[in-house]
This record gives sequence, C-alpha cells and structure tokens, in this order.
Amino acid sequence: MGTFDGPGLRLVVFMQGCNFKCIYCANPDTITTKGGTEVSNDEVLRRAISEKPFFGKRGGITFSGGEPTLQAKELIPLFKRLHQENIHICVDTNGAIWNNSVQELWEYTNMVLLDVKAVNPELHKRITTQANKQVIKTAQYLESKNIPIRIRCVMIPHYNDSPEAIRLIGEAYRKLTNIDRVEVLPYHIYGVHKYDSLGWEYPLQGTKEHSHEQIEAISHEFRKYFPKVWTQ
Repeated sequence: MGTFDGPGLRLVVFMQGCNFKCIYCANPDTITTKGGTEVSNDEVLRRAISEKPFFGKRGGITFSGGEPTLQAKELIPLFKRLHQENIHICVDTNGAIWNNSVQELWEYTNMVLLDVKAVNPELHKRITTQANKQVIKTAQYLESKNIPIRIRCVMIPHYNDSPEAIRLIGEAYRKLTNIDRVEVLPYHIYGVHKYDSLGWEYPLQGTKEHSHEQIEAISHEFRKYFPKVWTQ
C-alpha cells in the first residue's frame, strides 16, 4: 500500500524490467527483465478487489517498476478486468515506449504518472542512457485522450536541477491541458545498498542530497511554468 504513487491510498505493483538505466535508480534490481517473482493477473485482481474498501473515492491501483509498459501486452487483460471492477488505475511510466499494446493499455488507464528526467537530449542520455523523443509525444497523446497526468521530476544534483534544465521542461510541457500537477521529487540514496548486493558501482557515489532550502528554490523555479507544484 502506498500514498505517494497517485491519488489516495493505493495498491502498488512493481513490474520487472526497464528500458532505461537511470543513474539515480532506487530500484536497480528491477532494471533487468530477468528475475523478480511471477504473479498472475488473477492474484493481482484478487488483491485489488479485497483492498478496494480501503481505496475510498480517490485511491486505487498503481503499476510502477521498472517500466510497466514493457509488459503492456500482458497487462491489457488485467486492466480490462480492473476497469470492469471500477478500480482506478495509475501507471508510473517513463513514457518512452510506444506500440499498439501500449496505446491500447492507455484506453483503460485513469491517470499516468509521467517521469520526466530532462528535455535536453544529451542530458537525458546522460541520466538514462536512452533518448527522450517519445516522452513528449506520449504526453501529447494522453492529452488528446483526456487522460490526466502527473509530471514527476526527480531532481539530481548537478544534472537536471539548474534553472535552465527546469525552463526547458516548463516550456515543453506547460501548455498541456491534462496536467494534474507537477511533483518535484528530491534525489535520495535509499537504494544505494542494492547496488552493492548486485555487484554494481553506484554512478552517483558521493553525491549529496539537496537541502530543504534547495528543494524549495527548485520548486519555485517550477512554479514559474506550472500552477500546481507538489514537493515530496
């Protein structure tokens, strides 16, 4: 159960596999498509229905990861059944994958948590190793379908926390009419120990977390472009 992954109280399902390899990833164990624990659609549906009384009017289920859209084809039947049960569905996604299955998945999605790393292509590749051309296209498609999005921006010291990087995000996304709010998420080191267990070197070794004052200053920059900015 979670309270930071979409509106209200939510059942959060973490998916295995991601097409990005973000330098700050707090769940590096979910990057590979191998591993994890196989859970049936029936079991997820059973859990969601059993916990439905706790969701209230705002809560529901959120699919996170990893990157849920990597398994879009497999998720479609489950989304249809959740939709029939009138359970609010959120997808936490990097927005970079596009195919017929992803497009169909959005038909049964109530809200998208869109993780925006950066608009500058070179900076985006430095952060994720991958291109970002599809991310804004995904946001625009969701707008055309009137699907609300929450833009989530993890602020990484010395990477995407400058006024210029924030300005580019603001100019690229501010005109979208389906933005519920922008969430400023401070960089943290909670997942560093996972890199040790995987035998990986942590890319941001020695990077310090932002102070409260720095996060407030970053949020102030975002408010120049978006009316609703929330800070974790």
